[in-house]
Amino acid sequence: MAQQKIKTDDETEKDALQSNGKRVPMLCGTKYPLSIGFVIVNEFCERFSFYGMKAILTLYFTSFLHWDDNLSTAIYHAFTGLAYFTPVFGALIADSWLGKYRTIIYLSLVYVVGHVVKSVGAIPTVGDQQLHMILSMIGLFLIALGTGGIKPCVAAFGGDQFEEENVRERSKFFSIFYLSINAGSLISTFVTPILRADVQCFGGDCYALAFGIPAILMVVALVVFIAGSPMYKKYPPQGNILFEVCQCIGFAMTNRWKNRSRDIAKRDHWLDWAEEKYPKQLIRDIKMVCRVLFLYLPLPMFWALFDQQGSRWTLQATRMNADFGGGFVLQPDQMQTINSILILVFIPIFDLGIYPLTTKCKLNLTELLMIIIIIIIIILAFDVASAAVGLSTQKSVIAEPGARESYIQILNLRPDRVTVNLPGYGHDFPLTMESYQDPEKYVKLNLASESEVLTFEIRYGTHNKSCSHSIKSRESYSLVLSQEGSNLHCKLLEDIILKPEKGQARIRILNAHTQDMNVTLGHVDFGMVPANITSSEYQLLERGIYTGRSRIGGTDYTLEAGLIDFGATYTIIAVGPEGSTMVIRKTEDIKANVVHIAWQAPQYILMSAGEVMFSITGVSFSYSQAPATMKAVLQSGWLLTVAFGNVIVIIVAKAAYMSQWAEFLLFAALLLAVCVIFSIMAYFYTYVDSSQFMDEDKEEKETAKPPPPEDIHLTTIDKQTYM
Repeated sequence: MAQQKIKTDDETEKDALQSNGKRVPMLCGTKYPLSIGFVIVNEFCERFSFYGMKAILTLYFTSFLHWDDNLSTAIYHAFTGLAYFTPVFGALIADSWLGKYRTIIYLSLVYVVGHVVKSVGAIPTVGDQQLHMILSMIGLFLIALGTGGIKPCVAAFGGDQFEEENVRERSKFFSIFYLSINAGSLISTFVTPILRADVQCFGGDCYALAFGIPAILMVVALVVFIAGSPMYKKYPPQGNILFEVCQCIGFAMTNRWKNRSRDIAKRDHWLDWAEEKYPKQLIRDIKMVCRVLFLYLPLPMFWALFDQQGSRWTLQATRMNADFGGGFVLQPDQMQTINSILILVFIPIFDLGIYPLTTKCKLNLTELLMIIIIIIIIILAFDVASAAVGLSTQKSVIAEPGARESYIQILNLRPDRVTVNLPGYGHDFPLTMESYQDPEKYVKLNLASESEVLTFEIRYGTHNKSCSHSIKSRESYSLVLSQEGSNLHCKLLEDIILKPEKGQARIRILNAHTQDMNVTLGHVDFGMVPANITSSEYQLLERGIYTGRSRIGGTDYTLEAGLIDFGATYTIIAVGPEGSTMVIRKTEDIKANVVHIAWQAPQYILMSAGEVMFSITGVSFSYSQAPATMKAVLQSGWLLTVAFGNVIVIIVAKAAYMSQWAEFLLFAALLLAVCVIFSIMAYFYTYVDSSQFMDEDKEEKETAKPPPPEDIHLTTIDKQTYM
């Protein structure tokens, strides 16, 4: 067999089609090149790396960097949006400069560096909080550049390994390739939350390890890809049609602007002003693309809702009960695993069941009509499912006090009933409390100023007493009433009413004994708690049944705390020893999460079904409506709808200060408006068949010639246009 070599300008002889002229190794005697195995393993590891890191990203922002929900959501979607903007640049680099192979190698190195920087930034002992934030942002930028840059290259590079006659094998390769993407996503979104929550390092959740494992997988992806180098077909860069499209559009706009005041014949379409330089077939193709891209304008709203699975839906899960019994507890960030599972389930269901059934029933479901149906499904996912669940989770949440507002609860540690009155504060007072009774709720106080001294009138038995305390705006308090001899003693404690993060529980120890004591609960040491109604600092614990100890002097006493539940805040009142046990009273200051996390399943089912239909229908529509030379351009436009969708979330998260369930309703309403607009646009859209221009394109090439000399001053002639 004669040696076959492709001549290149920018790549070395090593990067030719086959540098040594040997036959391409096949996989086990099939028509599948052995090289695709390296590509598939590379994609699996890369997707594991990306989705594993992304699964825990929102909780990393809220728990490690201590950002609020809105900022965390905004940065999460800014990263996701950037990851879908950069494929355009990756395609430009690969097609116009480096070629696919070297683009994958170089940008994978950037990818690895980003993961390493991100992992180092998650080590608590490395610098201060500001350094952690800087390293995290640098790491995320490099990861977005790496993953987006190689996104348009890897699948196409795998397709390049097949001979033209192996169309069937190439089609199956893309199915396997898509399977590897979802397999990597499925495993990583389940494993990395376990590494985060179940492995303790540096005294808390091990984010450094949870980010480090994806970094290692990305190194493996790069090593495996390089290992297959001798077997690859490596085509040189062929020029980028997207760049040519942008040049043509830019020239048309510039030419039209320059001739706006000249008395010349009008043209049917603004793109016709590019005819001085570019062939008519290219201009016709761009017109077709522009019509479809115009139709895409409302579609980013779909992705604005879809990508909230990793942000708002994860935050929603932290306010839910995740106990499935038998000791199995699902982490909030593991719920994203459902999406990967459902995609793997829904694809064969739609391909083998639903789509053939619609064909058999002769339902004329055009691609645009399908997209409208999908949008309605997503509205249901957000309006009915997400908002309903979000509203239910608010039952255990207390809104933060605003300006001139404060909260207070009464803790009665006396052996008898007390009645507390606060003149001028409405129907919530007087408030009667039994001995050690759980307070039913915090009472909101509307203050006359930012700080006010309030006098509480307390009746116990036949006695009355007044207690005056300074109450500040935007704060929460517990008024603790205890017995001091035969008298009543008042003490005001500052509380935290925010829900604990990640579904954890928040606990403090209140020492109602007459001696100091050291308290340990599980692995958490509360330290020494002084006597006579003194409180420890709050500590965060994972859900579980806890047994601890309290030490008074040199004697240890068993402390049975019982169940510490999801999302609750407890005050454990240590009354005093009785035998070998410390007698306690436990108050649930903030109620535990009452809605089970399984109630998120309907919204995930609806969203995943919508994703499968939307992605497949959208890609199919883009492919069918694009001229042969413009398919990559429309696919790039389709990816950009994802990027702009994340931009919408950023804007809403930072501009609309509202509760989570209300925000879900807002997004559903916006998508409903988009559905109406898109329906009108789809009604007037005329499906086209790009093959109708084939004959005209042939004629165009035969008759094309440079413009007359008098028009050359408009631009520099591109010789390649007329070759």
